[in-house]
Amino acid sequence: MLEEVERWLIARSWSVSDRPLHQIMTAKRATGQSVSVVLPALNEEETVGDIVAVLRHDLVEQVPLVDEIVVVDSGSTDRTAQVAAAAGARVVHRDAILPRIPAVPGKGEVLWRSLLVTGGDIVCFVDADLREFSSDFVSGIVGPLLTDPEVALVKAMYDRPLGGAPGQGGRVTELMARPLLNMHWPQLAGFVQPLGGEYAARRSLLEQLPFPVGYGVELGMLVDALHLAGLDALAQVDVGVRKHRHQDGQALGRMAAAIYRTAQLRLARGHLVRPSLTQFERAEDGFEPRTYSVDTEERPPMAEIPEYAARKVA
Repeated sequence: MLEEVERWLIARSWSVSDRPLHQIMTAKRATGQSVSVVLPALNEEETVGDIVAVLRHDLVEQVPLVDEIVVVDSGSTDRTAQVAAAAGARVVHRDAILPRIPAVPGKGEVLWRSLLVTGGDIVCFVDADLREFSSDFVSGIVGPLLTDPEVALVKAMYDRPLGGAPGQGGRVTELMARPLLNMHWPQLAGFVQPLGGEYAARRSLLEQLPFPVGYGVELGMLVDALHLAGLDALAQVDVGVRKHRHQDGQALGRMAAAIYRTAQLRLARGHLVRPSLTQFERAEDGFEPRTYSVDTEERPPMAEIPEYAARKVA
């Protein structure tokens, strides 16, 4: 298995500089494929506008790589929607998409619903809390999909600084996701950032995948894509450095629990019990428990949704 991972790292790991923009645009014109960029956003008024502005300037106006930029608002209480719209994105509220199925909180829920309001042959997901954003994050991961028909999903890889240390971000990755992948899906051990929120995929693949509604979506998608498309259909591109808002320890614990549960469901599909996670916070009378439900619900492949099928026919 180690030899297979090493072979994959050589064949399917690239740098953003390996595919210049002019080469990517030549491939886009030749294939006629369209590109949608989706930003899931919840209270990201401080950063979402800058990300959209950079994308519009670099990859819409200067070079027409991106055909649409869609911000899916997951119920923000700040000015996320207004800021994103002013910067040039199309903003859609989560609850307005497929109202027949009541929305639940969670990042995966928003990504799943975004397939119904985007039209690109290639869909690129970008987190909305990135700082000092570079359009390389998009061109880098879209490039292999436009230039290599055998590639179906591309993850961004990068350094994640934390408190001045260049490689200390991604704590849930190192403490939960990477051990799980190495033990149970060793073919995926070569992914540098398996939980990273920046990745692109062919719509034809995404519409066949179930979507965990919460933080387990990235791990679930990677594992399911491996089984559906095979290791050689997956790739990663080094785009440099990712700076973003870091979560506190308790939030990371909830994320880790959701990721573990996502893996558990894929290891043994059985009777679904909705688990919970109890954490502790200090109060006046000592430590008080706080119990949170762990996301276990998943949305079915979008190809099974009648509204999506009708939209494709139309």
